[in-house]
Amino acid sequence: MKELVEVIAKSLVDSPDEVVVTEKETRKAIVVELKVAPADMGKVIGRGGRIAQAIRSVVKAAASKEDKKVIVDILQ
Repeated sequence: MKELVEVIAKSLVDSPDEVVVTEKETRKAIVVELKVAPADMGKVIGRGGRIAQAIRSVVKAAASKEDKKVIVDILQ
């Protein structure tokens, strides 16, 4: 899931080298944390959070094949 989020985020931002994706596994879910440059935050979140929701939907669909719950957090 980490690679999927990284590919999506790097294609959206102006500074792809500043994209950092970390993955933490808990008992109930996998938490994927996404950090981008402050100038690119709006591009990853989108108007009304639409792009962020789309990223979460794609990751959720990919995770459903593996019967895992994945949470995508966008950090500043």
